[in-house]
Amino acid sequence: MKVGIISFAHMHAHSYATHLVNHPDTELAFIWDDDSKRGQEMANHFGCQYVSSLDEFLSSDIDAVVICSENAKHKEHVVKSAKAKKHILCEKPIATKIEDAKEMIRACEEEGVILQIAYPVRFAPGFQKAKELINSGALGEIVAINGTNHGKMPGGWFIEKDLSGGGAATDHIVHIMDIIRWVLNDEVKSVYAELDRRFYDIDVEDCGMVALELESGVIVSIDPSWSRPQTFPTWGDAIINFIGTKGNLQVDAFKQHSLYYNDDAKEISQLPFAEDMDEGLVRDFIASVKGGKAPSITGTDGLRTLEVVKAAYESSEKGQTVIVERQ
Repeated sequence: MKVGIISFAHMHAHSYATHLVNHPDTELAFIWDDDSKRGQEMANHFGCQYVSSLDEFLSSDIDAVVICSENAKHKEHVVKSAKAKKHILCEKPIATKIEDAKEMIRACEEEGVILQIAYPVRFAPGFQKAKELINSGALGEIVAINGTNHGKMPGGWFIEKDLSGGGAATDHIVHIMDIIRWVLNDEVKSVYAELDRRFYDIDVEDCGMVALELESGVIVSIDPSWSRPQTFPTWGDAIINFIGTKGNLQVDAFKQHSLYYNDDAKEISQLPFAEDMDEGLVRDFIASVKGGKAPSITGTDGLRTLEVVKAAYESSEKGQTVIVERQ
């Protein structure tokens, strides 16, 4: 199975490319990037071919594409890939606008290609075990959830609203929200959010608190802030506390690590030893394409989390609770 990567703008592209190269059933054949220098460097690094024309890239014999372009470019790249009959793994968030996400889903359905959204946290062993425990009734009825997805401020296009669609709320609400929907099979009823800039002089929010009520009545709070200092030993965290009538469960996606005190580099870093969630995501996508089956994480999953993000912005602007309208 031949795969191509569209853009290395997002930092996850390097990880996905590594797992594609190492997978026994795939060949990373081509890379396209509108930054030709970056694209050529990555092609050299991964031992494949850089193609300067997107049309030429999509007319090649690749079976699937992994899209890691800036958020605002996802729609163009997904629609073009779908029309070229390529199966698609698209970096989160699915898009920056609800209508764009819907158009992307429609295009893939019409062309009969897979659209999978990159929510690798589902493949963290801790969250897979949590889903199993909660669905078995071990925690009783879930009544409340507290989630944090903190991170360093990433800079670059992530803080350019025209390209990113927003700041920390756009970047980090979606991971926690996807896990909650996946574990509980529940949807968001209402959102109240306060978003702000407290850490950096940038044009998008770098912090916030989001309170949600699910359709089932479960109360949820999410902190998506870029509040980790640049000296923090890893990019951030993904932690969720599930509060049930029979017990509580805390899951830390990155708990399994060693601390590396590196005198040469004058830095401390975390070296994870858990199963790689990006590898799990890539393997799942490849299995879906090769098996001709629906992806485990769909375009609709991406749309649902984007709806929550947009409701959070609306709530913050209006200073009131917003009812989520699902499209």
